[in-house]
Amino acid sequence: MTTMFHGISCADLYDRSVAAFRQNTAIIFNDEKYTYDDLQKKAYSLANAMNTMGLKKGDRAGFLMANCPEYIFSEYALGKLGMVRVPLAVLLNSKDHIYMMNQSECKVLVYHEKMIARVQEMIPALETVKHFICVAKDPAVVPAGHEHLQSLVDKNPPEVPKVEHDCEDLVGIFYTGGTTGLPKGVMLTQNTWVGTFISEMLHLGLDWDEVFAFATPLTHAGGCLILPILLKRGICEIHDHFDPKVFLQRVEKVKITSTFIVPTMLYALLDNPDLKKYDLTSLRNVIYGASAIAPARLKQAVDTLGPIFTQLFGQTETPMMISALSRQEHVIADPEKRMKIYTSCGRPVMSADVRIIGEDGKEVPCGESGDIVCRTINMMSGYLKNPEQTAETIRNGFLWTGDVGKFDEEGYLYIVDRSKDMIVSGGFNIFPREIEDTLHEHPAVKNAAVIGVPDDKWGELVKAIVVLYPGKTATAEELIGFVKSKKGSLVAPKSVEFWEEIPLTNLGKIDKKKIRAPFWKGQDRKV
Repeated sequence: MTTMFHGISCADLYDRSVAAFRQNTAIIFNDEKYTYDDLQKKAYSLANAMNTMGLKKGDRAGFLMANCPEYIFSEYALGKLGMVRVPLAVLLNSKDHIYMMNQSECKVLVYHEKMIARVQEMIPALETVKHFICVAKDPAVVPAGHEHLQSLVDKNPPEVPKVEHDCEDLVGIFYTGGTTGLPKGVMLTQNTWVGTFISEMLHLGLDWDEVFAFATPLTHAGGCLILPILLKRGICEIHDHFDPKVFLQRVEKVKITSTFIVPTMLYALLDNPDLKKYDLTSLRNVIYGASAIAPARLKQAVDTLGPIFTQLFGQTETPMMISALSRQEHVIADPEKRMKIYTSCGRPVMSADVRIIGEDGKEVPCGESGDIVCRTINMMSGYLKNPEQTAETIRNGFLWTGDVGKFDEEGYLYIVDRSKDMIVSGGFNIFPREIEDTLHEHPAVKNAAVIGVPDDKWGELVKAIVVLYPGKTATAEELIGFVKSKKGSLVAPKSVEFWEEIPLTNLGKIDKKKIRAPFWKGQDRKV
């Protein structure tokens, strides 16, 4: 399924929202308010400043940002210039960030003052970055030779160069973990993003005049919802981090109507002892996704807060939207059927052709499991500088998701396992290979296998199975700390078990299914 949205770019959509709602409030951040007109002028001034610096269409810009209004100004500015943003997850380590910026040939890095020390550490290893732009309250903290973003906005007129956009132009390169240990750069075009926005506006129950709380990183899935909110005269209420108490206070104070969260955030809200003290009646749509949700906790959420939940299933390669479970579909009278549907990820969205393929390459009957493949209007164009992995993932026009699933007789899609060697913990994708490679660097480790094990809070937790060399010793805490020091806390194992040997398949490969089996025994899903 391919669609050409001729003449429509992300920057055009920003412009259209401003033209329609110029004096309305577009952004709230710590009670600071910005109108749609403010948003456009600041974005245009920043774009003009970047153009004066010599940045142009097609140049790549790294984004190492906290949630703040300047993130949206920057995204809009890059769009007007036809530049390509490269979001950098703050939980990853500097080594990963360096690889991503070098591989994508970033010309500029836009970063938040919270990241100053990290940026300084990375500079000697950055091969192509020539400009550094820092978001900071006080210009005095900006390192010498770096630009202060707010000052650039203030010093430059709100004029923007006229740049022609094509629907196949790149908008972003979003990195996801790789089975080889190196992150893969997912290339997303104007077409991809416009298709994503259309699917979101069709299937996520977004209404006019939403006050939408952005409490997940704007560099990730949450940022995909900025334009759909603005296009319907909504307000982006930005949180610089997620704090359950602050979130509940803001719902009551600002009358937040909708939000996007991952399951662990929902659990934190449900477990807050003061939950019922707040007036949450304005909240009408809580969109959740990015990792598996525990059906019992979902039932608790619906019983506690009402039928205000919308689920989505997607991945970086086809942002957000492969399937969805609407608010209406969360309301099920029969208790047994209710819990069954709560284990699903909804039905395929209108813009996705989703099929279940067996080992013989043919579609399997309803109820049987196979690889989930899809063809959507918002698929990636491929992995940056990686034709082999692109060809492995996109075959005959269909994207192989790496998930194993099945359909029921009503068309609901269920994920039952994962064919890709990947762990999803708290909404973040973690690929075991890089952890295994790091463990093998420890002098006591002879062999290692990393798997995801079930966890009520995080969905999956990283567990390492380790075989030590004869006569060598190491503790679980030592190995966890070893990985953390090299790769960061996000991917470090949360537990380690020491085995005498690691089981292998008949082909001599590590048998992950056999290793995982005892940990997932009795579970309906293996993810």
